[in-house]
Amino acid sequence: MHDRKFALVASDTEAARQALQHLRARYSDVPADQADIIVALGGDGFMLECLHRYLDRGVPIYGMNCGTVGFLMNGHHENDLPERLARAEEAVLHPLAMNAHTRDGATIQAIAINEVSLLRQEHQAAKLRIGIDGVVRLEELICDGVLVATPAGSTAYNLSAYGPIVPIGAPLLALTPISAFRPRRWRGALLPNSAAVEIEVMEADKRPVSASADFTEVRDVIRVSVREDTSIAFRLLFDPEHNLEERIIKEQFLP
Repeated sequence: MHDRKFALVASDTEAARQALQHLRARYSDVPADQADIIVALGGDGFMLECLHRYLDRGVPIYGMNCGTVGFLMNGHHENDLPERLARAEEAVLHPLAMNAHTRDGATIQAIAINEVSLLRQEHQAAKLRIGIDGVVRLEELICDGVLVATPAGSTAYNLSAYGPIVPIGAPLLALTPISAFRPRRWRGALLPNSAAVEIEVMEADKRPVSASADFTEVRDVIRVSVREDTSIAFRLLFDPEHNLEERIIKEQFLP
């Protein structure tokens, strides 16, 4: 494992650029298209960018936190990088596949590692109908929006919307409303990861809605379908003492 070649890539922040400079002064890296491992220097947003950018290469990505939260990242330490890479444990994440249909007849496809979210575009609340596996489960949800989150994404936007934290190995998806007005007491649902979620936008002309999957935003949607895509595998590397499963458990006990 020690002889595996790695590439150092960094976000545009000053902290990440300095980290890149210091690490290259100590270690020899290779271009990303020749690497066995990508070492990403930045925050969670940059990690998501790298996962999308290098998906076709199929190599694992080891993040070092030069941002703020850094949930998907390891700690930033310059010492013993090859040894850390050799000891790192791999977590495999399957993304959500989004199909968004718009008012003008277009269909846009995208994938999301954290969540697919629908949000009202204007001052009026969204009015949504939610179906699971072809069965309408919620005839009318009046809200600011709704999201479908993976276990890895359950501690991100989903948690901010008071959705449940899902253990990384659980075969579940979180369906969480955003500022629900009616039904007021509906707090969302946990779904099997095989579920096909379909969200229909009601009164789309009067109450326009956008849909987002990671970096892809689609305006004026009328129908959005979401399901896990097990044919795509994102590979992340974590230090053994701070693996992704431990992070998700720890998140649930923070004050």
